[in-house]
Amino acid sequence: MSAEPPAVEPPAAEPPAAEPPAAEHLDVLVVGAGISGIGAARYLKVMAPGKSFAVLEAREASGGTWDLFRYPGIRSDSDLHTFGYAFKPWRDEQSIADAPRILAYLRETVAENGLEPHIRYRHKVLGASWSGERASWTVEVERTGTGERFTLTAGWIFCAGGYYRYDEGFTPDFRGRERFAGPVVHPQDWPADLEYAGRRVAVIGSGATAVTLVPAMAAEAAHVTMVQRTPTYVMPVPRKDALANALKRYLGEERGHALTRRKNIAQQRLVWSLCRRYPKAARRLIRRANVRRLPPGYPVDEHFNPPYDPWDQRLCAAPDGDLFRAVREGRASVVTGRIATFTERGLLLESGRELEADLIVTATGLNVQALGGLRLTVDGEPVRLSGTVAYKGMMLSGVPNLAYAIGYTNSSWTLKIDLLCEHFCRLLAYMDAHGHDTCRPEPADPDMPTRPFLDFGAGYVRRAVASLPRQGDRAPWLTSTSYRDDVRLLRAAGVAGPELRFTTSRSGPAT
Repeated sequence: MSAEPPAVEPPAAEPPAAEPPAAEHLDVLVVGAGISGIGAARYLKVMAPGKSFAVLEAREASGGTWDLFRYPGIRSDSDLHTFGYAFKPWRDEQSIADAPRILAYLRETVAENGLEPHIRYRHKVLGASWSGERASWTVEVERTGTGERFTLTAGWIFCAGGYYRYDEGFTPDFRGRERFAGPVVHPQDWPADLEYAGRRVAVIGSGATAVTLVPAMAAEAAHVTMVQRTPTYVMPVPRKDALANALKRYLGEERGHALTRRKNIAQQRLVWSLCRRYPKAARRLIRRANVRRLPPGYPVDEHFNPPYDPWDQRLCAAPDGDLFRAVREGRASVVTGRIATFTERGLLLESGRELEADLIVTATGLNVQALGGLRLTVDGEPVRLSGTVAYKGMMLSGVPNLAYAIGYTNSSWTLKIDLLCEHFCRLLAYMDAHGHDTCRPEPADPDMPTRPFLDFGAGYVRRAVASLPRQGDRAPWLTSTSYRDDVRLLRAAGVAGPELRFTTSRSGPAT
């Protein structure tokens, strides 16, 4: 009798697939936790308390520029009564302040306003795609420590990362660089253990970084030589503002700061206006200030008389004349000429002169990068930034629900950031009040003449101008460089306008 075949159990049913977790949604995603991003977060918390927001920072710390750069002497070029926030008085006695003091001020702002829980470190925003149907951005994020990627969604993106690359400075291709026996360092990548005491240092460059580095390094180095292709305007300015400190002492910090801020805003505008309107007179005044602080018979016109007018490029500040003092005391020198090649012992100029050095610093500038390199698409179409036009200096034509923070180049950066953040929060409130979820700038005249967004002669701007947005020839497409004009445009005027198109995704166009 044959045995019955064993019964075959039916396969167990597969458990139902788990639903993927929904992506986190934020009302506003702020990119960058530097001076602009911290300011944006504070304004959102105070002026838009009902909005959910987060600040994503690719690095492991807040502070942006003031945490990233570690080279000797790093400081502001602008006074901190205007470079600081309007809502937080600058209490330090230094008006032209060094980086540690600025960083402490920024982190104090974070702590006082309870912003730390909103900041997510080591979160790099890679790209974002806009869906008009959903009226939201889908944002791709990478955790920089692990490489893990994920997405979240946001109603708005506020780009607050400035306009230069944080991971790489600009260094030209110098012939023979590999021949030099000593270290070659860019200030953006300053090694913590770099020794320069008692060594001969050559600093290539003549901009703000070089003007800062030379006197700072000259305090310990055997000698520091600033090697420049063309001169830069350098103005001696007091490190401490005696009037500001007196006002705060006698009127209190709040009132004293407010009066100093108004004074310095007017002073900045006056200096810039005089330089632009009367360039020959401004050139003579700057030269006279230089002559007074340099040794008798010094070749001022060779080393401190640029071929361009004042404020065609940014003026450099020398707090208490520190650069001139280092030159006068023989601890530093300036050489003007083109570099032919690096040599084993230093630099050979086209003139045939060789400059011996133990260490070379390439203070040769920044790499400009709009929106932190963020890749954008709108309803499936890639956004070409050079094909967009700036609206009120804070949004881009054809790109919905995206704002960015770019400060002034002819006065303190943060003066404009305060105004932009205020205006942005008012715009959010306007949209809520009228039931809109989308706004998109669109020029009424598609043939409007345009010009570069950063209309500025600095080399780092010229190198990148073709990849940046444009600006128009009329408001609101003309990017203002005047605080007074921006107060009218961004604070006093309404947020709506005929060239800002509001819609509601649920019911189509609303205006």
